[in-house]
Amino acid sequence: MANQKLTVGLVYGGKSGEHEVSLQTAYAVMNAFNYEKYEIIPFYITKAGDWRRGTLLSAPLTTVDQLKLEHAEGGTKAALDTLFGKLYGEQTLDVLFPLLHGTFGEDGTIQGLFEMADMPYVGAGVLASAAGMDKGVMKKLFEHAGLPQVKYCYFNSTQWAQTGHDLVRNIETELGYPCFVKPANLGSSVGISKASNREELEKAVDLALQFDLKVIVEEYVDAREIEVSVLGNDEPIASVPGEIVSSSDYYDYAAKYTDGQSEMLIPAPLDEEVADRIREAALQAFRALEGCGISRADFFVRRSDGHILINEVNTMPGFTPFSMYPLLWRETGVSYASLLDRMIALALERYERRSALHYENS
Repeated sequence: MANQKLTVGLVYGGKSGEHEVSLQTAYAVMNAFNYEKYEIIPFYITKAGDWRRGTLLSAPLTTVDQLKLEHAEGGTKAALDTLFGKLYGEQTLDVLFPLLHGTFGEDGTIQGLFEMADMPYVGAGVLASAAGMDKGVMKKLFEHAGLPQVKYCYFNSTQWAQTGHDLVRNIETELGYPCFVKPANLGSSVGISKASNREELEKAVDLALQFDLKVIVEEYVDAREIEVSVLGNDEPIASVPGEIVSSSDYYDYAAKYTDGQSEMLIPAPLDEEVADRIREAALQAFRALEGCGISRADFFVRRSDGHILINEVNTMPGFTPFSMYPLLWRETGVSYASLLDRMIALALERYERRSALHYENS
């Protein structure tokens, strides 16, 4: 039937340090859906990794706490039985919509599960998700694509334990102070520190290693922070650029999600030629990661000379009320509801094209 509703499995929560961010995103998305077109089955993943499946919704839940599905029956088995229903001949879902930030959410792991369940899903695939999550791998791909970026140092916990003194000396020589220390596989500015001396650097690395086994250290640049939203599969398009004016010394977790004081300038006050170069670089970064669906590309524009540097790409950007991704598209002329429609259409398009491929010799 032409007017038949699509059933969307909304997956959120998760084991990462960005669990609460995911809940806020899921609540915002759930309230933005057009329930004349879609019906929702919520899937909540607890911080311990247990799954809970909610009942079919024809209207959004009214509070964030309700998203935790405290009264769900059947636990992980019931949830995964629904997720894998197509393989059992009992399909109730048309498409999956992951809103899982950070580890086990945008790193390719949940995407691999969806692939094994033979289900279409919104957002980047396994490869792009994994590469986009690991900042070290991401930077190598950007380098291969010829995208200018800040200088950096990349190492794991074993290297830090065995050769930490040499790594510190190399960072001081190559990057200098101040510098930024980040877990390699995390987002939303969790575990990130700014280090201005050796003592702060060592403490920052120890903090980052609480969140991941690999660490990346980047040079500091005095720069404007510009972001661009990308949407599409093989023919992606870029939004107008936006600028972040942080309420903090840098765009940390509180500035992003909790204090609501960071200023977003949309569109960013840039010369048209510079804005076009940044938009093209965002598409180049998207292709470098083999992206599909959605992404947000983050750039530095160095104040001293206007040089454009790619910072990172986020393959599952937030959709909270403070989030840049949907706001950029709104300024570009794509409403929140239309954006969700397009994201789901892209997921179904990619699935149909992949389903036409032959994976075995006939």
